[in-house]
Amino acid sequence: MTFQELQPKVSAIVAENSTNRDEKLLAICQLLNENIEYYNWVGFYFANHENKTLHLGPYIGAETDHTVIPFGKGICGQVAESNANFVVPDVAAQDNYIACSFTVKSEIVVPLFVNEVNIGQIDIDSHVIDPFTEADERFLEFVNQEVAKLF
Repeated sequence: MTFQELQPKVSAIVAENSTNRDEKLLAICQLLNENIEYYNWVGFYFANHENKTLHLGPYIGAETDHTVIPFGKGICGQVAESNANFVVPDVAAQDNYIACSFTVKSEIVVPLFVNEVNIGQIDIDSHVIDPFTEADERFLEFVNQEVAKLF
């Protein structure tokens, strides 16, 4: 399924009245994981600005020990500080990478803004080296714009 075909499905999940926020986030993770071949782990992290930590929210994929990540640590922690997308074509070549699994080859993290505040991010791991393009970034920015409506 193309990004363009997925957009209305994401919007429909967000607009659904019979599910709570975490159920909607999990449904979005599942939609992306099932329909984009190289999205092998899809999840959300949310910021605690007081403690300067990220906390794992709903996700689909292999279990992770990384349920709390300090700002600045790893790709997710860097995005919490930079407020910018971060695409890692090859995690083996990245200095400040927190290894989740030997199967993960690349990662993309896109911040989630609500009222111009970075409240978290969507994190995608792939078992393929360098699969992410600018189209992935634009699509995930769209996903986060939709998700922001839930806050």
